[in-house]
Amino acid sequence: MAAEGVEDDRIARISSAIRVIPNFPKPGIMFQDITTLLLDPKTFKDTIDLFVERYKNKDISVVAGIEARGFIFGPPIALAIGAKFVPMRKPKKLPGEVISEEYSLEYGTDRIEMHVGAVQAGERAIVIDDLIATGGTLSAAIRLLERVEVEVVECACVIELPELKGGERLGDTPLFILVNAAIRVCF
Repeated sequence: MAAEGVEDDRIARISSAIRVIPNFPKPGIMFQDITTLLLDPKTFKDTIDLFVERYKNKDISVVAGIEARGFIFGPPIALAIGAKFVPMRKPKKLPGEVISEEYSLEYGTDRIEMHVGAVQAGERAIVIDDLIATGGTLSAAIRLLERVEVEVVECACVIELPELKGGERLGDTPLFILVNAAIRVCF
């Protein structure tokens, strides 16, 4: 579910604050750089506010943020809605006992980890990241939370690359997006 059709000038400001860098990290890719959004306090606040408005009355107890840019958006959302923030990290980054979930990359696999005991069965969670591309990381985060009987209410991202159809990998978990973007340079 995207924020399309929302009559809210904040969406246009957010979209225009995202710098697009052609041919990064490789030729043909249009990289969506959120660092420019973060430099604009009003637009950064608007981004957080849109997510807070969506989740503040949904009985969410966990905001799970995907490393690394989910760590930027997740904590302020969690604080504003009265939920805890749970970091979902790359392997060997968390100091305590972890559980992990493997996911496929274009070439090979990777894992995402979470501390054992960070969440409890029956809690309601949202999963936050800056961008969804192929959906591999978000789907691994969903599986990891569901393994410990947490209800994943929704995934939320600032940007979606719709050409890669990442939302299709999330199964029945809804996806909330603020901005849709292109991934390839038009030749």
